[in-house]
Amino acid sequence: MPADIAKLLNLLESDSEESWCQDLFRIANENGFEQTVYGVVLNKNMPLENAFLRSNYSSSWRATYDSEKLHYIDPTVSHCIKSSIPLIWEPQTFERPREKEFYEEACGYGIRSGITYPIHGPNGEFGVISFVSDALTDKKFKNELNHSLPALALIRDYVFESSIKFIKNGDAEEAVHLTQRELECLKWAMAGKSSWEISMILGCSEATVNFHISNSRVKFQVNTRQQAIVKAIRLGLLVPD
Repeated sequence: MPADIAKLLNLLESDSEESWCQDLFRIANENGFEQTVYGVVLNKNMPLENAFLRSNYSSSWRATYDSEKLHYIDPTVSHCIKSSIPLIWEPQTFERPREKEFYEEACGYGIRSGITYPIHGPNGEFGVISFVSDALTDKKFKNELNHSLPALALIRDYVFESSIKFIKNGDAEEAVHLTQRELECLKWAMAGKSSWEISMILGCSEATVNFHISNSRVKFQVNTRQQAIVKAIRLGLLVPD
């Protein structure tokens, strides 16, 4: 099992918020980002001030951000409300006068460049996760970031799924039953096999594989097969090699 996946699995297994946060910040740091902020509300009707929010930003910047309600000015938040694609910070991201002031102030706390991923959960949850650096957003930084996009998206999925138990204060989840075939398809998908490859392994059609994976997604109330795999691991239905 690759080391990075093992570390992501630690997020799912964390039984305390403190250890979960430390694992998150450590993973982000190992991927080249000194600071991280993660915030989620259970639905878009909740005030953003009530978000489950965790970061390793400086306490003074967090106090300023919260007291001045800068989430209503922060363009990374407004982007995530209306989009599902990540936002790489550019100078033009902070183009309005108040946004420029906001960005200049943030730079003083080492918040200079980064990428923000939207979170749109299967049950209406909304949130953002930003991976942040003090580096300049130059060609070198953007080239390195482009190579990291898939890994950061995977981190986002594991972070969101593993945070639900803390956001909902440990409420028990309704049991989900998967058929043997659904579990087999997810197991091979977890191993990185495509639907066609799984169909060859199991001796069925590619359409049948997609049908079983789709059923798993519906049962788990998630949008992608990767999210279904993450949830199945968290619930102990799949065990990574």
